[in-house]
Formats: sequence, structure tokens, C-alpha cells
Amino acid sequence: MDRNIVLSVLTAAVLGFVAVLLLMPPTIDDGVVRLPWQVEQDAQGRTRVFGFTLGETALGEARKTFGADGTLNLFETPGSPEPFGIEAFFESIYLQRLRADFVITLEADQALLEPMYDRGLRISKVGSGSKKIKLDPSDVDTLVDRPIRGITYLPQAKLDEALLEQRFGTPAEKVTEDKTGIVHWLYPERGIDISRAPQGTVVIQYVNPADFDALLRAPAKVQSDQTIAEPQPPAHAPL
Repeated sequence: MDRNIVLSVLTAAVLGFVAVLLLMPPTIDDGVVRLPWQVEQDAQGRTRVFGFTLGETALGEARKTFGADGTLNLFETPGSPEPFGIEAFFESIYLQRLRADFVITLEADQALLEPMYDRGLRISKVGSGSKKIKLDPSDVDTLVDRPIRGITYLPQAKLDEALLEQRFGTPAEKVTEDKTGIVHWLYPERGIDISRAPQGTVVIQYVNPADFDALLRAPAKVQSDQTIAEPQPPAHAPL
């Protein structure tokens, strides 16, 4: 091959690689341990993960860490004990070179959220009778200081069972959903529910242990009337 052609091909390859790097969002690696399996409880029993303490860290701090505002919406679930809830969605966040989407739920009284529903700009159905409400911008501003209640972590990569057990330890209980085959790995003392689909797609939810039964165990049980593993003392993964 002609030398000039070789140089042209190499130059094009290098420029293409540089362009890909420039298009990739920067990974967040600020010295704080922000790995999904690095989970601990503080002296008050609150879950700490990704550098955030549930019930204490505010949405504004998460926005600052992620370098993004996220998309904030109000959700209504008729018939629920708490029909209104607030979620912030963050897409394609790189934490320590791991890419994932995040859904952050906020602590907010129903009395605060109900007027926001009335001021909502647009309502759309999202399935199972639930509704998504686009918030008025003025209401978005008032929610920045609200503390995080729970985090849903949606990794891009598919994860096998051996890796999950290596990273998170043996769950206290496993529950399977009858219709989907999704298996919930439950860690009540750590406030974690790892939902794994048969094809390896994983969703990890984090709450404070005090909220575990209401927010994670009960919804998982609704989808299944059969526990596929007898409850056993939870084994903590190395922190």
C-alpha cells in the first residue's frame, strides 16, 4: 500500500477515536466512592450509596454531582396510600466509568405535592392507571432542596448472577415475578432490591431499611405469590 495512503488511514482513525472521546460524557471520579455495590448504613440507620445519604442529601447535591439537572416529574398513582410522588430522571451518567441511568425519588409531603398537580402543565398516562405530570417551572425550583428518598440505578451492562453475588453478597430472600420471570434479590438490612430479568437486565433500588418493606418488599410480593428461596440471615458484601 502507498505510504501516503497508510498515513491517511492512520490519521483518519486517530481523528475518529478523538471525536468519539470528545462526544462521550465525562466520567465522574471525584475521589468519592460512587460504586453501586458500595453501600453502608450510617449511625442513624440511613442508607449511603453513590456518595448520597438517603433522607439527608438533597436533589441539588445530586444535580451538582451528576453535572445535569435531570428531568423532574410528578407522578400520580390512584389508590396508593401516597398517591403523589416526585421523580428526577438522569440519563447516561458515568460514575467511575460505569454508565447508567438514575431515577431519584424525593421526600415530599402529599400536602406539598397536591397543589403542584393542580398547577401541572401537562398530564400523560404511563400505564397501570398512573399519570405523569409535567411540573410548572416555579415548582421545580422549590424541590431542589428536598432530600432523596430512594434511588433506582439502571446499569447499561447486563449482569450475571455470579457477579451480583460477588459484589453484593447473598441476598436474605429471592422472589420471582410470575408473569415476567424477573427475580428480586432482597437485602432488607441494607435497603436494596436487585431485580434481574432472565436475559440479564438489572435494576437496582436503594431505600432506607426503615422503608424497605413498604417501598420494595411489598411491591415485589404483589408480583409473586411464591418465594423461591427461604429467608436467611443477610450476608453483607465487603464494603
